Amino acid sequence: MSDATSGGSGRTGLSRRTLLQGVAAGVGVAAGSGALTGFPTIWAQNIKDITLTHVGGSYAAIKEIGDQAKKDLGFSIEMQAVDPGTQLNRSLTQPKSIDINNLDSSEVVFLAGKGVLRPLKVSDYKLWDKTVSIFTTGKFPNGGPVPSEGISPMKGGFYTGPDGKKLASGPTEFLAMIPTLYNADTLGIRPDLVGGRDKIVSWKDLVSPAYKGKAALVDYAPVGIMDVAMALTAAGEMKYVDRGNMTRAEIDKTVKILIDLKKQGQFRAFWSNFDQSVNLMASGEVVIQSMWSPAVTAVRSRGIDCYFVPLNEGYRGWFVGLAPMAHLSGLRLDCAMEYLNWFNSGWQGAFIAKQGYYSPVLETTKKFLTPEEWDYWYEGKPAAVDIMDPYGHLMEKKGATRDGGSLWNRMGKVAVWNTVMDEDKYLTKKWNEFVSA
Repeated sequence: MSDATSGGSGRTGLSRRTLLQGVAAGVGVAAGSGALTGFPTIWAQNIKDITLTHVGGSYAAIKEIGDQAKKDLGFSIEMQAVDPGTQLNRSLTQPKSIDINNLDSSEVVFLAGKGVLRPLKVSDYKLWDKTVSIFTTGKFPNGGPVPSEGISPMKGGFYTGPDGKKLASGPTEFLAMIPTLYNADTLGIRPDLVGGRDKIVSWKDLVSPAYKGKAALVDYAPVGIMDVAMALTAAGEMKYVDRGNMTRAEIDKTVKILIDLKKQGQFRAFWSNFDQSVNLMASGEVVIQSMWSPAVTAVRSRGIDCYFVPLNEGYRGWFVGLAPMAHLSGLRLDCAMEYLNWFNSGWQGAFIAKQGYYSPVLETTKKFLTPEEWDYWYEGKPAAVDIMDPYGHLMEKKGATRDGGSLWNRMGKVAVWNTVMDEDKYLTKKWNEFVSA
């Protein structure tokens, strides 16, 4: 790493990190005037000219977040939203086209040891001691262990050493990425089209004949297979040793059941992006499906009832983080580190809270939400006021309660995590056979 990251000093007697912090603080008011007291004007100009490319899913690579970072830090962030396949392909074949990689846990597994990501020292991240314990120790606040089926935060959050060649199975001094958001996912339903919010209470309803032709799955094998595993387990059709790491025999049997269901007309669609999932649900073509929290929000913002069901068997958990790319150096690396440290400092956490996501640093996020917003999103209390989405649109009216309740009522019921299996290539092959059957 550069001397800025390691705390060394340059010829001026100040580290580049110190210079960067000083310039970033004043660049908004003084960059154009050359009045940056104590620092050469050239630093302000250099920072103004820096643009970091932040690549990730549409749920996280959001223009407004980049715009706010520029206001606070003085350099530019270009947000590029892509699908998981495109992101992985670029990461491996065009790594220098990305500066900040916005990864979910399954993507980290594919990229670890490939030399494209830069390992991070825990000591270089300022907010680690304020980060929720599921990421730092693998335990819930009550001391209970976080479930390990799938890629849990302990399996996808750390490297064994500074070379980043292998993911660790527990905490080390080297982060694979800085955690930025997480959630407990379940199924989205249309209560008005299924007979009410209490009509669907189990994952098994995803494969129930009652919703033949009205169900949909996410067309991404590492995630879709976990929704399917939850449904088939609940329906009593499958028993797995580890749903997060199936054997070939388990994959074969699972896919055979899925193909039979598809031929019977169970599935209306397989969606691959956010907008598709929203449109399927909003149109009523689908009444039960794999869904993301902000997609539920988007449907509701259209005045259509959509519900994220707290199912009896628990939730599918996932987490996302930011990793700088290995090619970064000098001032660009310094800016990247400033951006990573800014990301969980509050503004971004409050923004994504209004989409239904959780921040790993509760203390800073709470400062950027109103008490009423905090009570609704994090405490699970009835809304004391109308609840708006991040763009100022009405999402919930006064008196509404968040699906599933408080943060730990939801996250504490995670049963499995998004995954990458040892037999991932085989799973992908079989999943594609299912989708095209």
